[in-house]
Parts: sequence; structure tokens; C-alpha cells
Amino acid sequence: MAAAEPFQRVNRESTAGLITRQLREAIMYGRIAPGAQLSEAALAAQFGVSRGPLREATQRLVQEGLVRAEPNRGLFVKELDAAGIRDLYAARIAVEAAAGRMIIRGHSAEAVAKLRTAYDAMQDAAERGELAELSDADLHFHEVLVDSAGSPRLQRMHKTLMAETRMCLTALQGTYQDPEDQVAEHRRIAEAIAAGDADELVEAVELHMQEALDRLVPG
Repeated sequence: MAAAEPFQRVNRESTAGLITRQLREAIMYGRIAPGAQLSEAALAAQFGVSRGPLREATQRLVQEGLVRAEPNRGLFVKELDAAGIRDLYAARIAVEAAAGRMIIRGHSAEAVAKLRTAYDAMQDAAERGELAELSDADLHFHEVLVDSAGSPRLQRMHKTLMAETRMCLTALQGTYQDPEDQVAEHRRIAEAIAAGDADELVEAVELHMQEALDRLVPG
């Protein structure tokens, strides 16, 4: 298994969490390719640890759905097929629309301000042509949306979806003909919440997710 950048060696006392975080980020950002096999021996050598904490870290990634375990074959980075991507975005619609409705019911001016700040950051990245930064700002907008609802359960569900979403965003990067379109979709979501219009919110979330699906799963 090859990675674009070497992993940082970690201290034995803090192994599992740090290994998990580094592997998760490598998978999410495409530094470890979908379908790649994870060798425990190679990874343990790269991290400078024994196989015990390495195995604990990979099992966490199995539980998160980023890695799959195949009997008698080993561990492999998950590949998102068309059905899996559609299911992912269907789940995101449910969670994010619910979060938006909760914000509307709570009349949270603070949440609206945070969402506007988030899409302003997207606008800035788009204007500078920084597509990787725009992708990160896109993800941050959705995290702000769900976190602002104040529901620990929605947050937990959303967190499990975001790692796979990051993989999709890496694939989506640069597929918008005009990055301003990407910003506009998020602005519509935020302003629907600001207006207290739940129907417009749901429509905006569904349209945004469908636009992403059309790019990820053509036809």
C-alpha cells in the first residue's frame, strides 16, 4: 500500500486514536485509494508501533464503514459504488433537512450567522479559484448546519456520513462548470433557514444533493 506522504510516527501511549485519525484522513482525501489493501505489517512499520494498536485503529475504521474486512483476505479501503453513493446522499438529505427544520423551529439567529459565514468562506475560495479549499469549506458548511441543530444524535449520524462524503467531494472537486454554482446551492439552503421556510429548505437540500449525485453517478 502506497501513500502520497509518510505517516507520522506516534508514541505508544496515544497510538490507536492518532493512527485512526491519520488513516481516516488518508482515506478521505484519496491518499489511500479506494479498494487498496491495508497491510498490518507495513502500516505498523510506518507508524512505528506494534500490531495491537494498529489493529484497534483499523477495526474502528471498519466500524465507521471506511474499511471492509474480507475473511482470509484482509482489510480493504471501501469503494463507493453507484448504489452506495445514492444511499449515502439519501441519508444526508434526511439528516440535514431534519437539522435545518430544527434550526427554523428554534429561530436561531446564531445558526444563521454561522451558516452565512460558512458560505462566505466558500465564496472567497471560489473567487480565488482554490478548489481544494472550496471543497473543505463545502464540508464545513454541512457540519455547521447539523451541529447548529443542537441534536447529539443527528451529529453522531452525520459524522459517520461525512467521512464517506469527503471521499465523494474529492471526486467532485472541479466538476462544477462554475464554482459559483456550488456556492449558490449552499446560499439557498442558508437563506431558506434564515427565512424560516421549511419547504424551501427541503427543496434546496434535495436539489443540492441531486446535483452532487448527477456528477458522481452520471445517468
